[in-house]
Amino acid sequence: MDRPLNAAAAPYGQRIFRAEHVGSFLRPEGLVEARRKHQEGTLSDEELRAVEDAAIRDVVKRQEEIGIHAVTDGDYRRQSFHIDFLTAMKGIEWKPAHFQQSFKGGPSEGHSPAVFAVTDHVEHEHDIAVDDFKFLKGVTSQTGKVTLPAPSFAHCRGGRDAIDRKAYPELGPFFDDLAAAYRKEIGALADAGCRYVQLDEVHYTFLCDPALVAGFRARGDDPDALGRIYAKLINDSVAGKPDDMRIGVHLCRGNQRSSWVAQGGYEPVAELLFNTVDADAFFLEYDSERAGGFEPLRFVPKGKTVVLGIVTSKSGELESPDLLKRRIDEAARYVPLDQLALSPQCGFASSVPGNKISQDDQWKKMQLVADVARDVWGTT
Repeated sequence: MDRPLNAAAAPYGQRIFRAEHVGSFLRPEGLVEARRKHQEGTLSDEELRAVEDAAIRDVVKRQEEIGIHAVTDGDYRRQSFHIDFLTAMKGIEWKPAHFQQSFKGGPSEGHSPAVFAVTDHVEHEHDIAVDDFKFLKGVTSQTGKVTLPAPSFAHCRGGRDAIDRKAYPELGPFFDDLAAAYRKEIGALADAGCRYVQLDEVHYTFLCDPALVAGFRARGDDPDALGRIYAKLINDSVAGKPDDMRIGVHLCRGNQRSSWVAQGGYEPVAELLFNTVDADAFFLEYDSERAGGFEPLRFVPKGKTVVLGIVTSKSGELESPDLLKRRIDEAARYVPLDQLALSPQCGFASSVPGNKISQDDQWKKMQLVADVARDVWGTT
């Protein structure tokens, strides 16, 4: 049975945050070292958590000082943004397997993204991110944002062959169970007071890349059908959330040590995505020519926010404030300015190694986002 959701109001509610970020920050050296010792067995669970606690207090304080009002814990308790969460569910395992495409353009060149295997019926056996949120809530006066990998991760990369046929002879019950597991987690977060959940959804950008689309077709999948399936999967996963809980969806193009996977403009998925998915905000990566132009934003309906990821997290080169303002103006030709916000294009460290950027440059980027947001909208 799904957990009933608590609809109690919380600060900010459906507020639009003009200066945003996707979630992860570079891990400080002390945290990286502590995690290494923990993996070697020379640091206890309690000692590691104490190091994480201190690092999270610091990263929250830094966000608040810059003027960020939707803060995260930087993914400091995770090895990666998606594997830790998904494998905490019954029936989902990560197996070193090869996705049809590999990372490009950086140190992870040639490395294939993680593929998940469904080995049993999917169930939410225990809360996963709730304790982490409770700690975050206790160390910030701002809105604590929880980032979760989108449920499509459990299907897209491995497809039908990665889902045990004894557990799921048909895929319908699998998608139903997966959405139910997400509803329970989101319900638990709501009960704990969380009012901002972001789903990191990589696979809509895969459906924009001709090479990846060809691979899906070759394995017997209809890319258009996948788009509709994943939209329903998100909607079923957030169904019953409190009215004042904000849902964001980040469309990622791959982010591993400054490398990427997908390219292609949003046109193939824009109308479906913006008008079908039950989200309040869409975080779109627009930091390179790989993302195409702003024309697909013409499909964004009233009431939805587009967070423009026009500050890259993949390098330390600092963008010009004037350039960012010109790009915001260009986007505003297709969607009203009051429906726009600003962020880096992705997190700074989707896994522990992080992107090829320094801590100092990372925070200069975040300061830039806040400063430009103040100039454009008068607030962060």
